[in-house]
Amino acid sequence: MDKPQPTQPKRIVPPMKAIIAASFVAVLVIASTISLTVARAQSYDSYDRGGWVPRGWSGDYWGQSYDDSSAYGPGAAYRAPLRRGYPTVSLRNIAAMKAAIARYQRIVARGGWKPIPRVAVKIGLRPGMRHPVVALLRRRLEATGDLQPGYGASIRFDYYLERALRRFQLRHGLEPTGDLVDRSRRRNFGTRTLIALNVPARARLQQLRANLRRIRNLAPRVGKRYVLVNIPAAQVEAVENDRVVSRHVAVVGKPGRASPILSSAIHQINFNPSWTLPPTVIREDLIPKGRQMQRRNQSVLERYGIDAYASPGGRKLNPRKINWFSPAVYNYMYRQEPGPENPLGFVKINFHNKYAVYLHDTPSKTIFGRNDRAASSGCVRVQNIERLVTWLLDEKPGWSRRRVAMMRRTGARKDVNLSGRTKIHFAYITAWATPDGVVNFRRDLYGRDQRFGVSRMAAAY
Repeated sequence: MDKPQPTQPKRIVPPMKAIIAASFVAVLVIASTISLTVARAQSYDSYDRGGWVPRGWSGDYWGQSYDDSSAYGPGAAYRAPLRRGYPTVSLRNIAAMKAAIARYQRIVARGGWKPIPRVAVKIGLRPGMRHPVVALLRRRLEATGDLQPGYGASIRFDYYLERALRRFQLRHGLEPTGDLVDRSRRRNFGTRTLIALNVPARARLQQLRANLRRIRNLAPRVGKRYVLVNIPAAQVEAVENDRVVSRHVAVVGKPGRASPILSSAIHQINFNPSWTLPPTVIREDLIPKGRQMQRRNQSVLERYGIDAYASPGGRKLNPRKINWFSPAVYNYMYRQEPGPENPLGFVKINFHNKYAVYLHDTPSKTIFGRNDRAASSGCVRVQNIERLVTWLLDEKPGWSRRRVAMMRRTGARKDVNLSGRTKIHFAYITAWATPDGVVNFRRDLYGRDQRFGVSRMAAAY
């Protein structure tokens, strides 16, 4: 007898209506995802109202050329050209500063805000997580208006909290990651944000009061056409008729070699200049590096293309015969000719001042890709300097953006004298408010706010 064959299970074919319905639902889900992504991008962009996008920095003169991946990391989308926004120092900002002071007085009167515990960074608090500290973070961001009130008890880190944290980070010149994660020891965005969050409300109020005095003092005398270097923000803005023409990321003096406060007038542009090393760089950079390399039977002058002279206008010295451990090296003049190793880059902007500082280009572009850009010996390096130079040269017929770019490409030496109609101001502004209601804070880089009773925490991030 033949064995019965096993029966094959019947293949169930879903009805056509079910297929169509399922397909429709899938399309809706995909469309919703795309819409949410676009909405997020637009929302994040909308919080950059004042153009205060954080940027970063790179190394100093001698062999520290960083290529940190943070330049291409979470905040890369914010590294497009800076929005023009409002001038930092403007008479129009005084009313906004007074309103911000009144607002922070109310916050202080209510007891300020509670500090966010360190555990937030230890666990790498980020979107999608649930943790009791999230509720505390919500209330902190609600206090300063970065987050709409109403969900203070929720312990879920949702999209709205992420967006609010990005807004806070942007207002404080921090990488807008939207989380409290330290990516590495150097890219410690979470720790920096946590410290900024925990600066006491009373300290922020004192910062606003101190900077109202600074803005009141400077705003009436900036002039109709000027360049402002805001040292704590590490930012340069070109302003004409109280309107920002361009805004640039900058590198300013490190705390031990602070950029000075000054006012002057721009009188000259040097294209592809040589660099005469200043005494501070000779003493603290060149000579230590020369000694280090001499021990390895190497020449720092040959490595960086620097010439040494017995005196200004004197004879050129043989770099291999210089003894870097001799006291004589402190008295030599050192000059670096134009070229790819020259720290001035292709252009230098001159203005009379007793500190021998100036604005200039740099060959190390990655220096602009980090948050902490206090890395120079007092002079200021400017990102996208071609645009600034073109604006300064608009009084000279024949100078276009194309011609300025050609000077970079050809390496031709040329000095262009200016009338001095464009003023320049180096200012120390750590807090400012603008007519759109945005209140900005920056790190108290040189600790100068402490004499106004501002907590040291304001200088710690």
